[in-house]
Amino acid sequence: MRLPLVYHDDYSPPFPAGHRFPMEKFRLLRDHLVDSGLSTDAELLRPDLCPTDVLALAHCPAYIQRFASGELAYEEQRRLGLPWSAALAQRTIRAVGGSLLAAEQALQHGLACHLAGGTHHAHYDHPAGFCIFNDLAVISQYLLASGKAQRVLIFDCDVHQGDGTARLLESTPEAITVSLHCEKNYPARKAASDWDIPLPNGMGDDDYLKVVNDTLNYLL
Repeated sequence: MRLPLVYHDDYSPPFPAGHRFPMEKFRLLRDHLVDSGLSTDAELLRPDLCPTDVLALAHCPAYIQRFASGELAYEEQRRLGLPWSAALAQRTIRAVGGSLLAAEQALQHGLACHLAGGTHHAHYDHPAGFCIFNDLAVISQYLLASGKAQRVLIFDCDVHQGDGTARLLESTPEAITVSLHCEKNYPARKAASDWDIPLPNGMGDDDYLKVVNDTLNYLL
């Protein structure tokens, strides 16, 4: 069988023209995979909404409710950087469901990919940096609490540090947080991951991939 790929049409809701977050990228990725023959639309796995009790494994229940009902405070809205809408709320909760489905598929088949997710700036009770719920922390806690995994490795290669993930999982020794990121980039105040690997501006592909490969091989 082909590599399980998880996607939903909710992932790219209507968005204000010219907004700096490229919400269309999820749909464009799906289109590229289909157009290139790597998948068909029928083969893509569509996730359900993530249950509230699963979200609450890593997030404050009052915050979950506040976001779902569109009652974020002005400061929270500013930290998030995205305009709230009912479509965004549904997209956000379904995307965590997508990470949940991808994790289940990976356990079954050895590997799976989610065409969204990686919302590593979200914190326990507030959003940040376009991230509302931290799917990495939610799914880690779900896998550990359900006994489906004994240890989880989060290997974050985003240019920004995974500060929310580091803070949400700092008291969970079975979840190892690793962040390879540009040392002079968002967020200004870094958290303490289990492994932080700050990288210089202008690093070339070959040097970067060597760090990725050496680090991952060592950790595994």
